[in-house]
Amino acid sequence: MTSPYLYLRGLRHAEHTVFSVQDGQKYYTDVQFNVRQAYSSGQQVKRSIMDALTTGLNVAPAPITFNWQTKKGKNNETQFEQKEPWSPCDPTHVDQLLGGYMRAETGEFTIKRRSPLSISAMRPLHPLLGGLERERENLTFDRTSHPANHPVRVRDEKGNELSKEEVDALLLSTKRNLPNRIWIPDHSRASGLFVYDVAVDLRTLFCVSVNTLEPELHPTKVAELKAQGWTEVCNAFGPCLLAPKSVREATIPALAYALLNWRITSNQARTFSLMETLAVAISDNANHLAGAIRGQLREDTERPAAKPMLDETAGAKLYVSLPASGYIAGAYGAPNALEQAEQDIAQRLREFDYENQTVPASAG
Repeated sequence: MTSPYLYLRGLRHAEHTVFSVQDGQKYYTDVQFNVRQAYSSGQQVKRSIMDALTTGLNVAPAPITFNWQTKKGKNNETQFEQKEPWSPCDPTHVDQLLGGYMRAETGEFTIKRRSPLSISAMRPLHPLLGGLERERENLTFDRTSHPANHPVRVRDEKGNELSKEEVDALLLSTKRNLPNRIWIPDHSRASGLFVYDVAVDLRTLFCVSVNTLEPELHPTKVAELKAQGWTEVCNAFGPCLLAPKSVREATIPALAYALLNWRITSNQARTFSLMETLAVAISDNANHLAGAIRGQLREDTERPAAKPMLDETAGAKLYVSLPASGYIAGAYGAPNALEQAEQDIAQRLREFDYENQTVPASAG
């Protein structure tokens, strides 16, 4: 029986970078080797893939409404309280169709679509092959080169702003200075070989359920989609609407590209890294991925050590790029390896029969 899933594992090299911007680099501790492991969350990888997808199609992401509510605070002053953002829950936006959505309002339908893409965190290939750099660093947000262009404000204990003359007098009396600089101590960066895994559920990739018990669409949206050429089909989960063939044909190559060429961009990471892709494994069996791109403990060292392994006999289709030879012994890649992997993904997505997914029950 043909698997309705497409599985992908990507191996990347990260060098002296930070995957996130808030509270420094995220990490967890490996319980077997007791070492800290830097990682980029699956949500962050997913957002980066969706960014690459919408950029490749040259379309805007779905408009999200950010809600604020006013309320009266102390001394009858107006305050703002942030509420749940609203998703349009509209699968005509490609990032909603492939990324999923949810909207829950009091007195309204609760609408939820699970993404057909299940995405892992990007984490080290092996606990001994990547993670946090041992040396920690101190950072600065420095504007001391142009002090006149970057003002410094000082407030007293009551919150009143001091004038320039008052600040100058205070600095003279306290023998202090107030530089245009913020000190950010004790930060770390990530380096090494990292992997991410993606599972694509082909059954729901372009199909949106019309089940009213767990609705993925508002009733009015169903009529709109039908008017736009969405057709009624049935998959393993029940009746659904299938995106028009023109939409599928445009989306498939863009999705194949995005799955391999996404980047953690500037608003998601503090420093840019090429994060070059060294190898890609593709299969309809998830177990094959773990064998095709893996880390292996070395037996010729006294202290625990590991080496990366690329295995073409593990059952997955393996594509190796040129930079891999710089990090993996014997890994001789091809200059067009990633383009071949992209074509392989697109071909597998095209071959799935989205219109005829269910097999009629036999008579008798």
